[in-house]
Amino acid sequence: MHIRASLLLLFCFPVLLNAASSSDKGGSDSLMLSCGLDKSGAKDSDGRQWSSDEKYLSENNTLTFKASFQDPSLLSEVPYMTARIFTSKASYKFPIQGDKRYWLRLHFYPSSYNTFDPVDSYFSVTANGLKLLSNFSASVTCQALSQAYLDREYSLAPLDSDTLTVTFTPSDKHDKAFAFINGIQLIEMPELFDEAPLLGFDDQTMDTKTMHFQTMFRLNVGGQYIAPNNDSGLSRTWYDDTPYIYGSATGVTNQATKEEKIDYKTQPESIAPVDIYSTSRSMGANKDVNMGYNLTWIFQVDPASMYLTRLHFCEYHYSKLNQIVFKIYINNRTAETAADVIGWSGGQGVPTYKDYVLYVKDQPGDDQLWLALHPANESKPEFYDALLNGVEVFKLNDTDLSGPNPQPSEMLVQHEHKSNTFHRKHETSRTFVISTAGGAAGFALVAAIVVVARRQKKKRAPGTYTGTSSWLPLYGHSHTAGTKSSGSGKSRDEGEFSEVSLEHNRAAHYKNLSLESEKGLSQDSGNGSSAVIFSQITNATGR
Repeated sequence: MHIRASLLLLFCFPVLLNAASSSDKGGSDSLMLSCGLDKSGAKDSDGRQWSSDEKYLSENNTLTFKASFQDPSLLSEVPYMTARIFTSKASYKFPIQGDKRYWLRLHFYPSSYNTFDPVDSYFSVTANGLKLLSNFSASVTCQALSQAYLDREYSLAPLDSDTLTVTFTPSDKHDKAFAFINGIQLIEMPELFDEAPLLGFDDQTMDTKTMHFQTMFRLNVGGQYIAPNNDSGLSRTWYDDTPYIYGSATGVTNQATKEEKIDYKTQPESIAPVDIYSTSRSMGANKDVNMGYNLTWIFQVDPASMYLTRLHFCEYHYSKLNQIVFKIYINNRTAETAADVIGWSGGQGVPTYKDYVLYVKDQPGDDQLWLALHPANESKPEFYDALLNGVEVFKLNDTDLSGPNPQPSEMLVQHEHKSNTFHRKHETSRTFVISTAGGAAGFALVAAIVVVARRQKKKRAPGTYTGTSSWLPLYGHSHTAGTKSSGSGKSRDEGEFSEVSLEHNRAAHYKNLSLESEKGLSQDSGNGSSAVIFSQITNATGR
């Protein structure tokens, strides 16, 4: 009897271990739907299988079309090259477990679909009453971000329902308005969130377990792009942090050696993949230089909203306490006065993370979230440095996660206007040449131009920006007004920022001045002024 029990345990143990691992990384309940695809399904460029969305539709008033053009930036036809069009209100109904949290990802490619022009598409999206998008234009958003496609990711808290109803509603404010969707992912996920300190209020925390999230940014700091199939089981995409660094002082990037192993200890691997913790960005080895600037990132966000900023850390070079200690500032608030990664994680090569919640107020110029690091001089560390491995920014709400459509920057609008003017002049000149050419040579010229025109037409999709580079506007401003919060508690740290002012960073950016310490300098008074900085980024993938 004991032998049978032992054999049963021997065979069952790997299964139980595998099940526990799957639970740690996320549940098995997941859907990957390519909208408008036939019932046979298809695989994307990463080999992931996508299914048809048809069986989950609750209405029949929809149309399906294939995009008329594939932008070169699309790495895969699936799920972007087919779309489902909604000319009136329609819904999907998905079976879910009411006590589980889910990722909901919506994929949009604003191309032309038959006679449907993407510039006419304005619509709203809700999920069990939670507003995800309102008067949303994928075309306007892509133009503003200089992207060809968009992915919107939401983390839905337990809904206490066995059905998730995702509803698309064309706007009644625009003529010929319609809604569309290219791909939908619904993935059961573990509970990755808990209580987090509310910055600006002493001893106040927010329970984020009951909140819905929209992923605004997810960056591999100091590392490269991480594709969904290389994530730790949750199909997340991690982007390079370089476009979001403020000023010319970008610090240095680091990577763990083969001998420097990453050991998760008690932290679930689902928090972030090993590639996040094996690369980092630090300030550098020069103490005098490091004391003269802040390592800073800027993120464009929707005002009048709560945000959770998650910072990922792993110290794989040093092993002792007080070797590197630094301060963390988020939007003029002190998040940490003495951050010691070894003290937090308990050892070398051990990952850890910290969450902070902040309210971004609704005032002119307050549509950014600043993250800054600076050595903690008061702690007298062995090395005056700071480091970061990854950052995630989530928008929080329990009823409405929608935001306004972004506005294209003035530089982008001017660039497109000049480009269109050039094309019109070029067309006029070409027409004149054709009209004056005669005989066989004229016919040959006409034929050649027709071929060129067709090729040029195929290179551009309506509603997308086709410049050779992308213009990403980063807005820099300073203020000292205290940040408000919807929570209760005593406000603190009003007007507080790091030892080095933002104006000093601006000087370094524009004039490449030598860095020098400006300890004691605070931010400017809140006069609402702003300076616009444009970073030219080739083939930006977006957020």
